[in-house]
Amino acid sequence: MEHLPSWLANSLIFLGAAVFAVPLARAIGLGSIIGYLAAGIAIGPWGLKLVTNAPDILHFAEFGVVLMLFLVGLELEPQRLWNMRRPIFGWGSAQVIACAALICVAAMLAGVPWRVAVVASLGLALSSTAIALQVMGERNLLPTSSGQAAFSILLFQDVAAIPILALLPLLGGVVDHGESRGFEALRIVGGIAVIVLGGRLALRPLLRWIARSRTPEIFTAAALLVVVAIAALCQFAGLSMALGAFLAGVLLAESEFKRELETDIEPFKGLLLGLFFIAVGMSIDFGVLAKSPLVMAAIVIAFMALKALLIYPIGRAMNIPLFERPLFTLLLAQGGEFAFVVFQAAAGTQIMPPETASLLIGSVAVSMLLSPVLLIAIDKWLLPRWADCGRPVFEEISEQQDAPIIIAGFGRYGQIIGRMLTAQGIASTVLDHDADMIEAARAFGYKVFYGDATRLDLLRTAGAQAAKALVIAVDDADQSLAIADLAHEHFPHLQLVARAKDVTHWNKLRDRGVMRVEREVFESSLRSARSVLEILGVAPGEARKQAMRFRRHNLQLFEEMYPHYKNRSKLIAVVKEGRRQFEEQMARERVEQAQRRREGGEGGEGPSWGNAGGGEEST
Repeated sequence: MEHLPSWLANSLIFLGAAVFAVPLARAIGLGSIIGYLAAGIAIGPWGLKLVTNAPDILHFAEFGVVLMLFLVGLELEPQRLWNMRRPIFGWGSAQVIACAALICVAAMLAGVPWRVAVVASLGLALSSTAIALQVMGERNLLPTSSGQAAFSILLFQDVAAIPILALLPLLGGVVDHGESRGFEALRIVGGIAVIVLGGRLALRPLLRWIARSRTPEIFTAAALLVVVAIAALCQFAGLSMALGAFLAGVLLAESEFKRELETDIEPFKGLLLGLFFIAVGMSIDFGVLAKSPLVMAAIVIAFMALKALLIYPIGRAMNIPLFERPLFTLLLAQGGEFAFVVFQAAAGTQIMPPETASLLIGSVAVSMLLSPVLLIAIDKWLLPRWADCGRPVFEEISEQQDAPIIIAGFGRYGQIIGRMLTAQGIASTVLDHDADMIEAARAFGYKVFYGDATRLDLLRTAGAQAAKALVIAVDDADQSLAIADLAHEHFPHLQLVARAKDVTHWNKLRDRGVMRVEREVFESSLRSARSVLEILGVAPGEARKQAMRFRRHNLQLFEEMYPHYKNRSKLIAVVKEGRRQFEEQMARERVEQAQRRREGGEGGEGPSWGNAGGGEEST
């Protein structure tokens, strides 16, 4: 190895360790994270000593967490993030403050100096964003209530990183003049402003200009450049790099480049995230563990137990289902990667001795190593015993089906489709992953299978190879798009019929070639409009005629809007022009109709029900 350049030797070591350890860990049911951690332990300073600069590798590998948060941000549009503000700042602050306070009190009762207790409690109150999101992603749990709740709290922890680091110089007795504090605050506000304004005003035009070059590798480079530049900006401003990347992802979530960015960054995220877990395994100081094994074991057990003692009731207060609470509790009870930064900074400001910092860093790393193991234990022993508590349990669809129609989602929309098909004597295979919905449907005599239609294996079992049509009737727009992508890739013969929540969802389905798309409230809204016209005195036949004309106009307008929906200014112009032409046409016809009535001797012009408008419900 001494004859090889260091970068080549390290690449060979890291890739070889990962390729060997991760498949082995997954084969014996331990999961990929334990494989990465074990690989890091094996090649690190306390294993084969193939790599000894664990801190440097850890700092570089943190970029994997940054990329992961950027991709998570791409899945959250600003409005959805705004709707999550209460769990983020409400429950997030409750978790951090309550856990830090309880750990601090316990440490002081154990005789720990108050400054060390405060810093230790703040660092240990945080959780591993990397492990939590990786576990939830592997289990498709992010859309669930526990996944959303855990993500909200983890996001607040990234925000809390800023004041925690700012507090360390004060606890260390370092004089911090008002001018420097004001400058730090100004840097933070300026950094956030640059990210938000740049994301709104500069990023999209820049990516659009690069995309016109039709050079895929340059667009990939640009995607990485965006994330690296944001990370550098956040580092300069004193912000969490992961938080800045997340904000940038949110700002690009509504852009036309969302899918392209995801596709380009995903491979780099996976590799760097794996490198991060390897670096965590390397950073475990087994020397400290061997020197004070009982102390470290006590720290790990104590802080994880104290956090679990508070997090479990928080999960209950957030209405997380009973069977999801153990996972929610465990993912937040472990230590987090940001604790490494806190404790290293605390040692640098002389708040705690280096030996204490090493002990705390080791305890956090051990907790991150234990969490996947405890997760396997929960899956194997705890959840089966709780399976009947608070939630009906159904086996996933396992027998091969052969119905010509598959319905994904049996909520209010899918039920009507299923009932109509049944009335016509047409068999259908219905999938839904909401156990409560399945229990209610079966109580009324409907045959519904438990299964997530975003999984390829379940679609195959449902008979997608031989079926003629797939009805996508799920509530969640992202899941709907994922099902459409899966069907196009693996079952191109399937005719897709989809439900759209709004105009944006309709356009994204059309991007995927789904031509039979119906907006879920459009037809019922038209019927209500007909009822209003009849109340105003319009004859039922005339009201129906006007509603049908509006329907035809609306569908035609949608076809005209579709090519421009990624260009907001052009889209607005098309909508306004279409609405103006339709309203003018209707106004002319009302005048002509009134004139014919007068010429025919009819008294009065009939009721006036105002102008008909265009059909954009949420453009």
